[in-house]
Amino acid sequence: MTLQFLSIARRSALPAAAYILSSAERNRRTTLCDAPGDEGAKSNAEKKLSPPQKNIHPAKAGFVGGGDDQGYFHGLFPKRQLWQPKVEYPFWDHDWDGQREPPTGDEDVDKQRARRLRKTGVTRHIILIRHGQYDETHKEDERRILTPLGREQADLTGRRLAEMMKRTESNENFGPCNIKVLHVSNMARAKETADIIAQHLPGVERAGPDPLLNEGRPAHHVPGGKATPSIIERTDENHHRIEEAFNKYFYRADPPKEEGTDSDGLTAQQTGDGGKDLKESTDPKHEFEVIVCHANVVRYFLCRALQLPPEAWLRLCTFNCSLTYLTIRPTGNVSCRMLGDIGHLGYDHSTFSMHHGYNW
Repeated sequence: MTLQFLSIARRSALPAAAYILSSAERNRRTTLCDAPGDEGAKSNAEKKLSPPQKNIHPAKAGFVGGGDDQGYFHGLFPKRQLWQPKVEYPFWDHDWDGQREPPTGDEDVDKQRARRLRKTGVTRHIILIRHGQYDETHKEDERRILTPLGREQADLTGRRLAEMMKRTESNENFGPCNIKVLHVSNMARAKETADIIAQHLPGVERAGPDPLLNEGRPAHHVPGGKATPSIIERTDENHHRIEEAFNKYFYRADPPKEEGTDSDGLTAQQTGDGGKDLKESTDPKHEFEVIVCHANVVRYFLCRALQLPPEAWLRLCTFNCSLTYLTIRPTGNVSCRMLGDIGHLGYDHSTFSMHHGYNW
């Protein structure tokens, strides 16, 4: 049974958890990858880690879409609200942000360009911060301000960031890095948190509040029960906004501009015009951005950035003023360096909303 489950999960464009079915039901189902002639024509060696078929995957990752006539996904929520990856799990979509340079048609040139990009390209560092603890007794956003403990959490977080940047700048091997900009949602608790953090980051640009980063329900979650009509409506209201925010803030940096390239980005050596050595860009190779927002948004961003099923977002826990830190390499590869880090807060300042400590 285990081998059969792994085989189905590997071939499917849907989250693996969706295929925990009875053997009878599994036998009745046929995925898009099970089209007649596909499996029989391949050897066992070819089946292992074979790339996905281009004609059976969407041009862009996103909700399946369509109407409610498609029914429910295993009785949980409308199939139209199921996330469908562009590339089947667990493969990596190398053009996830639509900014991968197209191949030149020359394999050697492409390899040389990739090596140069890894060496001279800019790595983007995204630090996601959940707001501090706030007063949840009010419904009006303007009255849902930080508690005294929440303000202390924000102050400690600002000190943590200032220390990180100071140590980064003092490390000659890491290059001249600093925080490029501080972003924040348009909700009172996040703006107050960002204001306190900014006091420790003099000279850092402050972007205006962005409603795209506001809290909301980004997607359905698995495990979970059957979604109620109000949950379905809230998902429709918030998903596309939060997905737009992800696309706005998560992307690889533009390739570095180098002297001696033509309008197509080819070097003189590649075009046969002398092969002069190129001067490497003197721009910083690392850029930091801080985003102060909300628990659901942070968890959704993490799943999307790591190309994990977004329906897994509620399996993660982000405490107040926790740091979730991701890097986006110039090649488009993404990794997580910190997940809900609260090492700067200590036990007395550790909260998840109104829950204190860990015994909840």
